[in-house]
Amino acid sequence: MERECLIKVNGLSKAFEINNISQNVLKNINVEIYKNDFTIIMGPSGAGKSTLLYQLSGMDSPSEGSVYFNSVDITSLDQNKMALFRRNNCGFIFQSVYLINSMSVMDNVLIQGLLKNKNKKEVVAKANNLLDKVDIKSELRGKFPTNLSGGEAARVGIARALVSEPIVVFADEPTGALNSKTGKDVLDTLTDVNKNGQSIVMVTHDINSALRGNRIIYVKDGEIAGELYLDEYSGNNEERKEKLQLFLQRMGW
Repeated sequence: MERECLIKVNGLSKAFEINNISQNVLKNINVEIYKNDFTIIMGPSGAGKSTLLYQLSGMDSPSEGSVYFNSVDITSLDQNKMALFRRNNCGFIFQSVYLINSMSVMDNVLIQGLLKNKNKKEVVAKANNLLDKVDIKSELRGKFPTNLSGGEAARVGIARALVSEPIVVFADEPTGALNSKTGKDVLDTLTDVNKNGQSIVMVTHDINSALRGNRIIYVKDGEIAGELYLDEYSGNNEERKEKLQLFLQRMGW
């Protein structure tokens, strides 16, 4: 079955000025991200993984090349149109959650949903459903984020990212600062979301997190060094893990 392209990257390069010297972080990247995939980006520290994620999502613009999202060249959009594009199409989950401490937990989630859907009743219902799914108790929803544990804040961040029903969720090391139980809860939620049709693009260093994906893209020295396809996730098993570990060994992990 032919897979449907969601994001198409052509000749993408990204350079940064460091001490007046231009350094290429990404070099002539050509890649497609497919709809309904759970795509994992892996590679050593400094390889350009997060930089690639920011290019795919429109959070940053390339030095050269183009990024097409549903056939629209998002690299040609001005700042206002880019912000509108991200609001309507993308959800973001970062290692640091960045909740607004002057707003309640519920309002942190609602404000993201209301930017896209002006029907407050629908957004409230969606927010409560998501907070239920990520196990945020009702008594916490009226409190400020400073009352949350790190794991609770991370789960609120997921609800915030999903409330607008984005086409694709971009996640940058979402379990990096979490304990194993909370990290598993976060991955379970992302897996459920993916099974319900939303695309996921996630950067991770963690093999157990990477096992959730059906496609692994390995980045090394700013280039795509290799790819691995896995069957749809149905639970970690030794055969799946061994296949991923062998691939990572070949990549020099």
